[in-house]
Amino acid sequence: MALDLIVVLIYAAGMLWLGWYGMRRAKTHEDYLVAGRNLGPSFYMGTMAATVLGGASTVGTVRLGYVHGISGFWLCAALGAGIIALNLFLAKPLLKLRIFTVTQVLERRYNPMARQASAVIMFAYALMIGVVSTLAIGTVMQVLFGLPFWVSVLLGGGVVVIYSTIGGMWSLTLTDIVQFIIKTVGLMFILLPICLYRVGGWDELVAKLPATAFSFHTIGYDTIITYFLIYFFGILIGQDIWQRVFTARDDKVTKYAGTAAGVYCVIYGLVGALIGMCAKVLLPDLDNVNNAFAAIVSAALPDGIRGLVIAAALAAMMSTASAGLLAASTTITEDLLPIFTGQRSTRLSLNRICTLLTGIVVLGIALVVNDVLNALTLAYNLLVGGMLIPLIGAIYWKRATTAGAITSMALGFITALVFMFKDGLDANTPIYYSLAIGLVSFIVVSLLSPRPAPVADAA
Repeated sequence: MALDLIVVLIYAAGMLWLGWYGMRRAKTHEDYLVAGRNLGPSFYMGTMAATVLGGASTVGTVRLGYVHGISGFWLCAALGAGIIALNLFLAKPLLKLRIFTVTQVLERRYNPMARQASAVIMFAYALMIGVVSTLAIGTVMQVLFGLPFWVSVLLGGGVVVIYSTIGGMWSLTLTDIVQFIIKTVGLMFILLPICLYRVGGWDELVAKLPATAFSFHTIGYDTIITYFLIYFFGILIGQDIWQRVFTARDDKVTKYAGTAAGVYCVIYGLVGALIGMCAKVLLPDLDNVNNAFAAIVSAALPDGIRGLVIAAALAAMMSTASAGLLAASTTITEDLLPIFTGQRSTRLSLNRICTLLTGIVVLGIALVVNDVLNALTLAYNLLVGGMLIPLIGAIYWKRATTAGAITSMALGFITALVFMFKDGLDANTPIYYSLAIGLVSFIVVSLLSPRPAPVADAA
């Protein structure tokens, strides 16, 4: 285990060095927030895939594979489909706008009040995305190294906060590329083959698991539909994802490299589910299925190799944690602070201060939340329930009004919260009811409001 810890420490030191190198490239406000809008295909594909596939996609998909079999891949499949749709159909018009946040689209279509209202929802979403992966980092380090949970969160999450703060998007891009390579090698070419070998090969896996484990609908059609409602549409409107789109050099980069990233997400989901299925065979009586990933890594791999795979898992988690952190910080500096100052600041020092303070909040929340998938569901329920309808209306419905948009945001957001509290975070009702109420209120209030003046298309 000492060798594993050394490997992980070397990885963490490498991330901090890349953060420092990214700081040297982040010389302007635009560099810090969107990497100067100059990423080519390789960097774009790597950073897009790394951003989407984090703690929930890794630890969560292995857990789903352990419980439901191959159908556990649907979470990553929904994320991958969202990435493909975003890059094929929305990225080109978004690049032309040369904006920094999702909420700026709403301001162009409605008015500044709509942007400010949506910024609160976007901030809550982005903050929870950072919390989800920080929580996953802490869980993995706690199980594998026997550290107290709070120490694991502060050490692993602290590395993310430091490199995100000093270099912004350039640091995130450089670390994402390395993290993308590490997690691809660690999970796809080391952990999965070794797990299959320990089981006795594919035929033994088939023989030792029930047929339902190999069905793509065992997880349930209602869950599959919910995953697409939450994660597919969440990807289409998430600040952490749009901020990656804004880094592309041109629309050809987003079209081809973005589509490749989406396909990669689907493959990643299949790999994670298969690892979970192997864990079910090798460790059939786990007390806590949330620890399926950490348990199979600990049980199946030798020292040193285990450290490489732990680094791969941490790579997945850190990339998403840093994306959520910078997205939340960007929402503060671009959308929320101007409410009080009256104008948008382009000072790098302010960006860094906001990122640091946001990181401290993320670490604090991660210390009191205890379930990765539930935290991810909370984030996406709030985002999709509050913002999907007004954003689609901003683009496609000329009769939409600011009053309708704000009412829909508020009621959708509140409805998601109420039903998550009433029925639980893993229930399907929050997203169904929040979208239904958001849609009805958006249409009714817009039709009852004065017709808006003609505006240019939002995207």
